[in-house]
Amino acid sequence: MNLYPLGKTLCKTWFSLFTRVTVIGKENIPDDGPVLLCSNHISNMDPPFVGSFMKRRIHFMAKEELFNKRVLGRLLPSLGAFPVKRGVGDRQALRKGLSLLEKGEVLCLFPEGTRSKTGEIGEGLSGSGFFALRSKAEVVPVVIFGPYKPLGKVAVVYGKPMNFQTLRDEKVSAAKATEKIMESIQELKDKHIETVINNE
Repeated sequence: MNLYPLGKTLCKTWFSLFTRVTVIGKENIPDDGPVLLCSNHISNMDPPFVGSFMKRRIHFMAKEELFNKRVLGRLLPSLGAFPVKRGVGDRQALRKGLSLLEKGEVLCLFPEGTRSKTGEIGEGLSGSGFFALRSKAEVVPVVIFGPYKPLGKVAVVYGKPMNFQTLRDEKVSAAKATEKIMESIQELKDKHIETVINNE
């Protein structure tokens, strides 16, 4: 059962009614072809928020523990999520992610691997660099501003696609590629933070 369209509609409606949403840079998302979205991570609400205001369907990695829960385990696959084992090199999850990108899908990752308690952007894990280097996907940095409070300001900014072909040609490490991605997310945050804060 494909619950993605319904879930997207419900989430978009909820965010629009109960928070003050700002969306910047939707035009930076390619209309077709493989796309790797790499976002900071501040809340469990990040995945539905990132996807709610995009035309294209997004696939997410989610920690394996969530799929062991009776209800969530059945819902998550129909909402575009697939499991990943944290703290180990999960080859099955890596193959799944690459397969989606090879099919021209959109894959969203949160490179930090866990939520930031301070809101500051931390170091990224090498998985995002792996996907960026091993696929032909357009790599789009994303930054989310919160917190998700009733009637509070919340924003998502989609940056311009990064040019990863040079890094692919240079055969840099996945860790180095991830570092470049995190730098782009930080630059995106620094560029837009005043606009988001002052937007009423």
